[in-house]
Amino acid sequence: MIEGLSHMTFIVSDLDKMEEMLTKVLDARKIYDSGDKTFSLSKERFFEVGGLWIATMVGDPLESRTYNHVAFKMAPDEYEDRLQRIRELGLDVKEGRSRVEGEGHSIYFYDHDNHMFELHSGTLEERLERYRSPPPSSSS
Repeated sequence: MIEGLSHMTFIVSDLDKMEEMLTKVLDARKIYDSGDKTFSLSKERFFEVGGLWIATMVGDPLESRTYNHVAFKMAPDEYEDRLQRIRELGLDVKEGRSRVEGEGHSIYFYDHDNHMFELHSGTLEERLERYRSPPPSSSS
């Protein structure tokens, strides 16, 4: 039986740059650094973000950007602060898709290795409730 998510691993070209993004944008806490040792495929670091184990390992970055992404939950009133943190690191913010009212707010951005991340303020329940509601009528 699946109990939940164990961890996520990101292959990165620079462990320090990824650590900076994780700690400054996502408030990650570093819990392990392999240093010069290699117990897995390459040097690695482990972080904890909101109770989730995030692993980073040295390797070749993604060749291209896609919409595949990982979304982390943020409080609605954190939007501006998180956006500022992302911009201060010079990360590429992707303009969000158009949204309907009640769906929550998102910030999409890419790290230095073409991984897309999202910070989202809504919940699944809120989104489903909004999608069940009739669309607003437009006046002609």
